[in-house]
Amino acid sequence: MKKFFLAILAIGLLFGVQQSNAQDRYDHRTFGLGIMVGEPSGLSAKLWTSPTTAFDFGLGWSVRNDQVDNGIDAGDRTHFHMDYLWHSFDAFHSEERFPLYYGVGGSINSGGGFNSALAVRGVIGVAWMPMRTPIDVFLEVVPTFQLTATSGLYVDASLGARYYF
Repeated sequence: MKKFFLAILAIGLLFGVQQSNAQDRYDHRTFGLGIMVGEPSGLSAKLWTSPTTAFDFGLGWSVRNDQVDNGIDAGDRTHFHMDYLWHSFDAFHSEERFPLYYGVGGSINSGGGFNSALAVRGVIGVAWMPMRTPIDVFLEVVPTFQLTATSGLYVDASLGARYYF
């Protein structure tokens, strides 16, 4: 299952790199790397594929104990997610850019009682993208439906920032 997930990631990166040349964001800076705090916490990356679409990646740890109801102490676990996002730059009228974004993706969790637990994610968030600085600051809420290990609906949320190279 991990090989399948890594293959999907590789295809997504190849597609994103080929499309990213059309992006005019931050003088052609299309790849951002930073941190996120919340559920999960860790590294955050974003790869713009067009002026309004991007891939979003996260690698970190998750402390939410989804399996405590089954008598299993799940503890900390490793979390990886990849989402495809659409951005609406017209949602808020301001001198700065505050795009509303939404998307869909997937995540995989391992460790802490999990054996490669897969989930489907829906993403909604807002970002602040200063006009003259190659950063973004974001806040997102992510309804997540866990498919394996145990199934259930959960809500993740993260606050983060990225620098664009």
